[in-house]
Amino acid sequence: MRKSSKLFPQLWSLLQSALYPLTSLAVLILIWDQAVRLWAIPDYLLPAPAAVFEALYGGFANGSLWPHIGVTLAETFAGYAIGSLLAVLFGALLAESKTFERFVYPLLIGLQATPKVALGPIILVWFGFGAASKVVLVALVCFFPLFVNTINGIRRTDPDLLDACRAFSASRLYLLLHVKFPAAASDVFAGLQIGVSLALIGAVVAEFLSAQSGLGYLIASSSVSMSVATMFSGVILLALIGLIGAQIVRWLQSYLIFWEPGAHRARSRQERP
Repeated sequence: MRKSSKLFPQLWSLLQSALYPLTSLAVLILIWDQAVRLWAIPDYLLPAPAAVFEALYGGFANGSLWPHIGVTLAETFAGYAIGSLLAVLFGALLAESKTFERFVYPLLIGLQATPKVALGPIILVWFGFGAASKVVLVALVCFFPLFVNTINGIRRTDPDLLDACRAFSASRLYLLLHVKFPAAASDVFAGLQIGVSLALIGAVVAEFLSAQSGLGYLIASSSVSMSVATMFSGVILLALIGLIGAQIVRWLQSYLIFWEPGAHRARSRQERP
């Protein structure tokens, strides 16, 4: 009984938070449908919502969408994980080492300023036309937001707290792992949230350049056959994947960074009988 008394308020709160965006989505779909009917917009320009949902249902029913979703998810997740790990490592190293900053930071800024689409053909030449080139481009795209956020978060650590730890002979590694990283956790998760959408963009751009499967390939190939409903279904799936990914990162932030005041209040409300 006690578990159920906790569960139902949480479910009701979740439904309430989802009600507002779902209402906005329903209104947008209604406007979309009425605009297509009122101005008699042809299907090859803007299909009706029913046609897009029919393409989605048909793709899931006959199994044609699943391989494309799986390929894009695998490329996005692998590149996102590699790029995020390297971003945190390089960000921490640069924030801690002035020498490393002098030698490497200008080069990284120059790489950041370079349009990643321009690097796509070079990456294809170096890593081939398989999944490796897609993973590298995804990692490169989502690297820089988290890299910059990690540096800023570490450098904004309270100096009084650092001085207090140094007074007790805390080592540099201890300060980094137990003081600076927890202080930078909010900035790191903000970079992770930005990286989710950028990782999807990188995967789709890579699939546009060269691929035989994936949602980006599905959209590109559908444009050749003028199957606009299928193109819209691919875009909707990408938006849904990005939304779910961002929500997962936000959920991890609220549960892992328990020392934040907002997370503490949310946890207290959930534990209240």
